[in-house]
Amino acid sequence: MERFKKALKGFALLGLLSVTFTVNRAAAQTSQRYKVAVVDLMILKRQKLGALQLSKDLGADGVEVDMGGLGNRETFDNQLAKDSVRNLFLAKAKELNLEISSLGMTGFFAQSFAQRPTAVTAVTDCINTAKSMNVKVAFLPMGVQGDLVKNPELRPAIVERLKEAGKIAEEAGVTIGIETSLDAKGELKLLKDVGSPAVKSYFNFSNAVKNGRDISDELKVLGKKNIVQIHCTNEDGVWLQNDPKIDLKKVKKTLDKMGWSGWLVIERSRDANDPRNVKKNFSANTAYVKSIFQATE
Repeated sequence: MERFKKALKGFALLGLLSVTFTVNRAAAQTSQRYKVAVVDLMILKRQKLGALQLSKDLGADGVEVDMGGLGNRETFDNQLAKDSVRNLFLAKAKELNLEISSLGMTGFFAQSFAQRPTAVTAVTDCINTAKSMNVKVAFLPMGVQGDLVKNPELRPAIVERLKEAGKIAEEAGVTIGIETSLDAKGELKLLKDVGSPAVKSYFNFSNAVKNGRDISDELKVLGKKNIVQIHCTNEDGVWLQNDPKIDLKKVKKTLDKMGWSGWLVIERSRDANDPRNVKKNFSANTAYVKSIFQATE
């Protein structure tokens, strides 16, 4: 009997240790200053439930889920508007201890936010979906047709529409992260013209690199409070660890000094010789980003 009691006590202790380890691991992930996500569209799982398991397998802490295609529709082809689909995503994310870092409106890479009649309606749909999923960031690229360097005449329309969308986002507790072709100084001026605390910069390394601008300098110009999330990759060619144009250690020092924290979302930097090898490309980039940004977490 005494031996049996000791065995039960031992099993109870093991169970307690197991629970403690699980709780501590979850707490550590929650408290990480920098978290790393991948984009479901770029891992070829656009708004597919399988994107969650794949993101976990790639070693990511989270995933940016796309809103679906836009095309000639009034709004996105958004399956997450269905309660049944949305609940599956939320349940799977919880099961995997994976976060949805943001919702992406990549349809606006090819569509005009400034000129499309239903643009604000589409953004509102994204905001409502984000609110229903407790996702705090909605990614909005200005895209080719909203290039303010090539088409500065679109600026008034973009400002007015961002003001309108900003009010809706603020009420929902969501932040719209915009990506433009402007340099940091120009984007900062745009944000000031919009004047909404719910509209911030979704900084993209590749925009700075391809225009010959220093990433760290651009980050400092924008400032901590104006950057909501970061796409932390370059255009395709080589992995981040082999890219001479991006010094991640320098970027981390800059962000540390700024006091910024948040999601680093991996978009591209695929090996040009094997661009469709999702596991190879994204696991390599995820591991490298984590080795720099979570080394002391």
